[in-house]
Amino acid sequence: MLAETQNVRVDSEFARLRTVVVSQSEFRAPANAEILGHSMPVEPGAVDILDAVWGQDFGAVYPDKQRRWEAERDELAAVLTRHGVEVLRPRLFTADEKATAGPMGYANFFVRDPWFTIGEHVIEGVLQFPHRRMEVLPSRDLLLDRVMPSAAQYVSLLQPGKAAVGHPGPGPFLEGGDVLVLGTDVFVGLSGMASNELGYRWLAKYLRPHGFTVTPVRLPEHVLHLDCAIGLVREGLLIACPDRLPEGLPERLRDWERIDVSEDEAAAMATNGLPIDAGTYLTDPEFERVGKELEGRGITVEYIDFAVSRLFGGAFRCSTQPLLRAN
Repeated sequence: MLAETQNVRVDSEFARLRTVVVSQSEFRAPANAEILGHSMPVEPGAVDILDAVWGQDFGAVYPDKQRRWEAERDELAAVLTRHGVEVLRPRLFTADEKATAGPMGYANFFVRDPWFTIGEHVIEGVLQFPHRRMEVLPSRDLLLDRVMPSAAQYVSLLQPGKAAVGHPGPGPFLEGGDVLVLGTDVFVGLSGMASNELGYRWLAKYLRPHGFTVTPVRLPEHVLHLDCAIGLVREGLLIACPDRLPEGLPERLRDWERIDVSEDEAAAMATNGLPIDAGTYLTDPEFERVGKELEGRGITVEYIDFAVSRLFGGAFRCSTQPLLRAN
């Protein structure tokens, strides 16, 4: 049994998942595209759907899809529970929080990004898209409940510099989808759409005294996060999209066995599955080809239809945030 001082810790992307937070499904689009400054990443074919919800709650425009979206996350929680994982959920936004968001809109749909855990360090980041800036708030109560009594460090990124509407400003920006953990090696994706250089430098400075090495990974500007280009499955095995890695894999990963996916597969979230442990992996039936490749290497693959979640540019990793991953 893990000691009490180890009840908040993430050792790697594929260490045994023991406690995890599973996303809610709330989204109100910004009032117009000008607020964003650049396009939201979405699955190919979803542009018309999201163009129809400017300034509105997704569920009000597409109630059937909203119900399916919530059901996807509920099924994910049920599958994880069946595997012995403790599942926590963020709360929903309050009416006051929704009112405060105003024309910027709000999102409470991918818990991977607003905060993340590296070793025994829980870090609240800063999201670049304005409609996601409040996304940490629905998790704050459970973080206070779980992290504050633990031995883990609990810190927050610097407040970002201000900028005109439609311009991100200097940041710093640091998002959990860009952060991959492999023991004391940490990789941070940099495309300019999410985490930026200042966010990476802050993380490297913070973690260095604790024995971590933080390596930047350059991404094309249309790729939101690193987990949309690389997925670590177990020690020595990964899924990657070469077209999204202009400088190739980080040196630490270059001798690993790699299952390649195409740009189209990666855009549909083929790298964004979720290891429950080094021998069990969750993905969407859309990626059965990848699943068969994994099964041929001794991995047990479970499938959950995540079609609505993927409309928003994320899947299983994006929809979860571990508090405890330890063997």
